[in-house]
This record gives sequence, structure tokens and C-alpha cells, in this order.
Amino acid sequence: MTLKYDVAGRGPTLVLVHGVVHRRQAWDAVLDRLTPHRRVITVDLPGHGESDPLPEDGEDAIEYMVSELIAFVREVEEPGQQVHIAGNSLGGYLSLVLAAHGEVASATALSPAGFFLGHADQARTINTFKAIRQVARAFGDRAPAAMRYRAVRYPSLLPFFAHPSRVAYEAAVHDVHSLTTNPMIDAGIEADFAFPQATEPLVPVTVAWGTRDLILPYYQSRRVRSVFPNATVIPVPGVGHVPMTDNPALIASILLAGSELPA
Repeated sequence: MTLKYDVAGRGPTLVLVHGVVHRRQAWDAVLDRLTPHRRVITVDLPGHGESDPLPEDGEDAIEYMVSELIAFVREVEEPGQQVHIAGNSLGGYLSLVLAAHGEVASATALSPAGFFLGHADQARTINTFKAIRQVARAFGDRAPAAMRYRAVRYPSLLPFFAHPSRVAYEAAVHDVHSLTTNPMIDAGIEADFAFPQATEPLVPVTVAWGTRDLILPYYQSRRVRSVFPNATVIPVPGVGHVPMTDNPALIASILLAGSELPA
């Protein structure tokens, strides 16, 4: 498996992992605020962006991503220094799994998957994706033209962003296309977003959750400390499911604080 990634900046290494049907460019809005302080690596997950497709041999997609991401962070870490990791949504879940295994120096998760209040709650999230996908597919080849109109673009992006107007047109078109084609949406309804029973208590964990998240609602955050008792849990007002675009300055400050090792 080849994962496509970009590297920028200097300092301790911070790997950034996007969410389902997204890509490494999801982090573009915060990069300029991070790279003066961190060696930032943005990566496309398997089956996303420019990385290789997921294998079709029936292997569990989530388990496969975990193993590939562990191999990746070991590959890009500098000698004697574990990487810090941060992720959004699916990427947040994967970041926390790596923290639980002790594979990273710290983990920061933005509205992570994995804290559903039962199967019905998980199904609600996946069915939301499916409903949005159905609408996007209805546009077909007209989607790029349709997305130029605020009356179309705004409601199409509102489930993911509290401030859809801050999403660039090119990014919106690409993300809508990915939403209509990525197979992870269908896999998600049966995915087992479990965490290791024994988590590594020495890895600092920060979980920041947008209070206007319509995909993984803020109420799920109350389950975080049942898995990570020492986690720092931060409510983030005024942002949605993909908060990096909604409030780049605030999210960058959370990422920097989360990847700052104690003196």
C-alpha cells in the first residue's frame, strides 16, 4: 500500500489524518499556523485522495487502515522521536487507536468517530451520509455547475461545516465527487469502531468537539472519558463536523497545544 502525503514546516512531527470520504487537503486552512512550529505531515488514508484503493479481499477496512497508519507513522518518525498525531472524524478515531497502542507521542481528535451511543446512533450517522450522497448523485455531471450557486452549495455543505461559505468552490466540488464514489460510506454501517480494552495511559489525549456538529453530535463526547479517563475534552463552540475550515485559528491552537509535550 502506498499512501500519498505532503510534508511542510519544522519542529516536532505532527501527522494529520482526515475523515471519511475526505482527503489530506482538508487541513489546508490550518497549515500556515502550524508549520512555523511543527513538521506537519498530511496524509491520504487508504481508499481516499491519491492513496491506493482499499484491498478487495474482504479484510476489515478499519483494521486495515489502523495497520497501515501504524506502519506509516513509524516510517515518517524521526530517529528516537515518536510522531504526534491528530485527526478529524474517522481520522480522529484512528489517531486515538494509535494512542491507545502507544504508537504516538500524543493524539488530538476533532469530533472523532467511535463514541456512538449504540448501533442506532451509528446508523443515524451513516444514513445521514447516504442521504447526502443520494442528493449529490442526483446532480450527476451538473454538480460542478450547480455548486457555483449558494442555494445549492450552502445546504449541500451544511451537514459538515457550520460556515459553508468558507469552503472554496474547488474544494466543495472535489468533496462532493468523493462523497458520491467512496465505498467507505457503505462499509461504515457495519464497521466496528472499537478501542483496545487496555489503553496506554501515558500518551496525552485531547478530544475537541464542535458543538454544532451534525454528523457526530456533541453529545457523543460524554463517552470519551469512559475509554480515555485522562483525556482533555474541549467543547468548541460555533464549529461543525469539519472544524478546520470553520475556525482555523482556534483549531490550530488546539492542535499545537495537544502536541506540546509536558516539560
